[in-house]
Amino acid sequence: MTAGPSLRADLTLVAISFIWGATFVIVKDALAEVSTLLFLALRFSFASVLLFAVFRRHLRAPLDGRSWRGGALCGTLLFLGYAFQTAGLRHTTASRSAFITGLYIVIVPLLASLLARRWPRVLELAAVAAAMSGTALLTSTAAGFDLNSGDLMTLVCAFAFSAHIVAVAHWTHRINYEWLTMLQVGAVAAWSLATFGWIEVPEVRWTPRLFVALAATGALATALSFSLYTWAQRHTTATRAALIFALEPVFAGLVAWAWAGEAWTARSLGGAALILAGILLVELKPARRAA
Repeated sequence: MTAGPSLRADLTLVAISFIWGATFVIVKDALAEVSTLLFLALRFSFASVLLFAVFRRHLRAPLDGRSWRGGALCGTLLFLGYAFQTAGLRHTTASRSAFITGLYIVIVPLLASLLARRWPRVLELAAVAAAMSGTALLTSTAAGFDLNSGDLMTLVCAFAFSAHIVAVAHWTHRINYEWLTMLQVGAVAAWSLATFGWIEVPEVRWTPRLFVALAATGALATALSFSLYTWAQRHTTATRAALIFALEPVFAGLVAWAWAGEAWTARSLGGAALILAGILLVELKPARRAA
């Protein structure tokens, strides 16, 4: 028996969650060598070149003005998400950044319901509650949270990523995924190149750590991941995608443990279990329909 498109899409999103979770630690280390927007400009310009090399045969068909505007909207929201997340990482920890970014798990189904003019389903709300509770347990301590400037910037990033997921869910059925991927990544590169020289003081030290970070984030976390993500959104919903991405802080914690020696506690293990429970709640819905 072969896996259907929906299952393949979900497994693809799990793999992307791992890649993105791993990059929290990598990006935070890289920011010691380069300014925020310059890093994004280098990362997304590199990814744009890779994507063009792979997709150039699929980009021959021209797009109408509406499609260009849709791709630009998705890319602008993506730029805002990464700009505020990367800037926030300078002032907060990787685990706190992962938690606050994870707030989009709550925002996406609410935003999708608002746009569809319906109330969120009970199962969606239960899954969101479990996933968010798990994320809080996974990345918090008994002392709680004291929001700093980095946390607040990351909160803005969560809203931007929420809007981006909903926008991609809409436009992926109207633009072929090669064009939509190229437009998104290219827009982030363009915005970063246009702003890094006057919003910040550009700084860079060309160290091996920076080259590794650019290779990992540009090739894997951007070019490959956004290609697969845009394809997967054709076969799943924005809410399911957001809940599967709740695995991101789990993977971020695993990488932090393997990379930096951060220990897992009963609290963090309980959080990981709740996140998986939230995902299973969503996965049970199509199984019940099939039965």
